[in-house]
Amino acid sequence: MNGPSPEPRREEAEPMEGGGVGRDREARLAGGGSGEVLEVHVEVRRTARVALLRGEELDGDGREGREQLWICLHGYRQLARRFLRPFRGHVPPGTLVVAPEGASRFYLEGSPGPYRGGDPVGASWMTREDRDREIEDYVAALDTILLATLEGRVARGGMAGTGAAVAPAGGIGVLGFSQGVHTAARWLAGSRVLPELVASGDGNPSVRVAMWGAALPRDLPGTGLAGLAGFASPVSPLALVRGEADELRSLDAEAREEAVLQEAGIPFRIRTHRGGHRIDGALASTLLSGSGEGN
Repeated sequence: MNGPSPEPRREEAEPMEGGGVGRDREARLAGGGSGEVLEVHVEVRRTARVALLRGEELDGDGREGREQLWICLHGYRQLARRFLRPFRGHVPPGTLVVAPEGASRFYLEGSPGPYRGGDPVGASWMTREDRDREIEDYVAALDTILLATLEGRVARGGMAGTGAAVAPAGGIGVLGFSQGVHTAARWLAGSRVLPELVASGDGNPSVRVAMWGAALPRDLPGTGLAGLAGFASPVSPLALVRGEADELRSLDAEAREEAVLQEAGIPFRIRTHRGGHRIDGALASTLLSGSGEGN
């Protein structure tokens, strides 16, 4: 068993008409007088949990130019370590897979009431509540995790450990699954770290991107699409992965997504597997190894 299945819903709620859900209420309350409840935001320290999975070590002769890093983002209701189970046995040699975990955890079963020790736990990247701040927080957190990994500061699984944030010679990949598709898209659009790694010098590879089991968020702004375009090319197109038996699949959402990408001039390739709303290990291996890109 791979633990609780991913979400009964996969796409986060869209913002209310007129702007972000939290923004309208915050503006309304900010001008309140005595006796009214006022909401403010305070920065606090938060520790991220990250699951790691390595492929086989490369030998000395074949190591140079082949080491790579993939940041893989789980779906709603999943924990990072459970999310990585289908990847086991399918990670290419010289590859480190890093799966950060969403900061919001909750009990998956049972009604409100006293805690029952057997209730499984899942995680989420965000909800519609205070969504703009939550997006800012996870974009910053993912940047921090990426830098820590490249600098060798991720426990028991850093890259070369040189202390410098240098992309591995084999490249960096970003894979989002289900709710993680929205998270990955917004991270790519808002990251301060990834664009610098792509443009940090001749010979550095681009960032490869795979969006699995969900369409891009409909409210991704034009600037976000422009940011996403910087990580796709005819040689390394955006991979859109779909399960033929995915019970949560929306053909209308897929058609909208393809039209938006075509209008924005973002190269993409559709990849399918015969399964449902899950990670298929064999296809994951193909994506992580870069096999068939641009075909």
